[in-house]
Amino acid sequence: MEANHVEVRHLTHEDMSALRKASEQVYQDAPLLAWTEPVVNTLLTKFPDGQLCVCVDGKVVGCAFSLIIDYSKFSDEHTYDQIVTGFSFKNHDPNGDVLYGIEVFIHPDYRGLRLARRLYDARKELCENLNLRAIMAGGRMPNYTDYADKLSAKQYIEKVKVREIHDPVLSFQLANGFHVRKLLKGYLRGDTQSQEYATLLEWANIYYTKSVKLINAPKAEVRLGLVQWQMRNMKDINQLYEQMEFFVDAVSDYKSDFILFPELFAAPLMEHYNHLSVTESIRQLAKYTETIRDKFIEFAIAYNINIITGSMPYLIDGKLYNSGFLCRRDGSWEQYDKVHVTPAEKRNWAMTGGNKVEVFDTDCGKIGIMICYDVEFPEYARLLSDQGMNILFVPFLTDTQNGYTRVRHCAMARAIENECYVAIAGAVGNLARVNNMDIQYAQSALFTPSDFAFPTTGIKAEATPNSEMLLIVDVDLDALKELHTHGSVNTMKDRRHDVYQLSLVKASDKK
Repeated sequence: MEANHVEVRHLTHEDMSALRKASEQVYQDAPLLAWTEPVVNTLLTKFPDGQLCVCVDGKVVGCAFSLIIDYSKFSDEHTYDQIVTGFSFKNHDPNGDVLYGIEVFIHPDYRGLRLARRLYDARKELCENLNLRAIMAGGRMPNYTDYADKLSAKQYIEKVKVREIHDPVLSFQLANGFHVRKLLKGYLRGDTQSQEYATLLEWANIYYTKSVKLINAPKAEVRLGLVQWQMRNMKDINQLYEQMEFFVDAVSDYKSDFILFPELFAAPLMEHYNHLSVTESIRQLAKYTETIRDKFIEFAIAYNINIITGSMPYLIDGKLYNSGFLCRRDGSWEQYDKVHVTPAEKRNWAMTGGNKVEVFDTDCGKIGIMICYDVEFPEYARLLSDQGMNILFVPFLTDTQNGYTRVRHCAMARAIENECYVAIAGAVGNLARVNNMDIQYAQSALFTPSDFAFPTTGIKAEATPNSEMLLIVDVDLDALKELHTHGSVNTMKDRRHDVYQLSLVKASDKK
């Protein structure tokens, strides 16, 4: 095939038709023929700079796709699907350290022009310009099927290295400066040509310099303050503010990064509306929510602490939600809602559940917030974990020990399942003159994964049951990174995506 003009450039949405035709010529097997227009559009949205194509006389005839990943979140035993997450590419991390190659192909009619080498050179240039420490990829071994009856995969690789056998993928990668780091089994399900084997390949960027932030560097040690709040009668909102500020001030004195308040901690103000029905009285309480939120924002800035406000009733467009706010110490804030309202909340208060499942970025990493009953739904927490959550905060309010037991044990399970920390904070005491809020039971706590780097019980700290107090506790985010890679078990990585999958349904915003 002759060529008058060859160009390597970034892929665009307009290239999809030509790209699809090229991929159909390259791959006959269904597991490999994955590059549909929606999939590539997702990739271009996530990381447009990482998607390269090569054009011959204006026609797209090949491509090189890649993601940036934080390799510490993976082990050398990973699979292709763990990297691409069902072609949702959730593991793309702009702050990662490795450029991971997920695809390279050239239309068969244009082979012999050394086009793949041009793509590899461009990918190396991209790695250097992004200051990433390496390019890594799982390399197929398409000719291994012809030798599998007489050579082990290891023997096959060794013979390819010394050029006794030619493999179109591995031979090319070795010639382009990659070295085999490990042999992978079960890397790409359905790849019969490679017998599902692959080589974990690495190219080191010799120009990589590990940047060091002199200030505002990500923290490994994070300090949490959990408020076990005493329900008490209050004459007005100013008394509520005084109690709020007391706890914020106290936790701030210990240089805490976060403070967590319980669910519906402002319920004492409902005493003034006890003559109304319970449905109407909580709507009267909702009138204070934005004012209380603004006070928390003021405290977050003044005391230099991230505040998770527990929850409050919030009336929006005639619908009542159980909502709270993440008030960051830089003055920014975001809202979260209770997704699963309890039968009693529906029956007595006519509450509506929220529809957002999202993690929040903070100066101490990604966090999740679930209100009370939400923690009893493992799918919700898993979706947050898939988005990179390291700490899950659970403000709760339970009247009896039965309800508390549900919250406690589910929170402990979420810590193990999702390899994260889970902090819970609740209210204690009695409200004699507030209907439907008579008694409360709580024991606030910090739960951990269950492995050697953590307490054997999975409990880092816990408050005295049913007593007003503060619980101040440190968590080590680096310990989570180590767990993800070298734990006794790898709960997150060992999921059988070939058997079951969990996905988020995009609901319209009802607010």
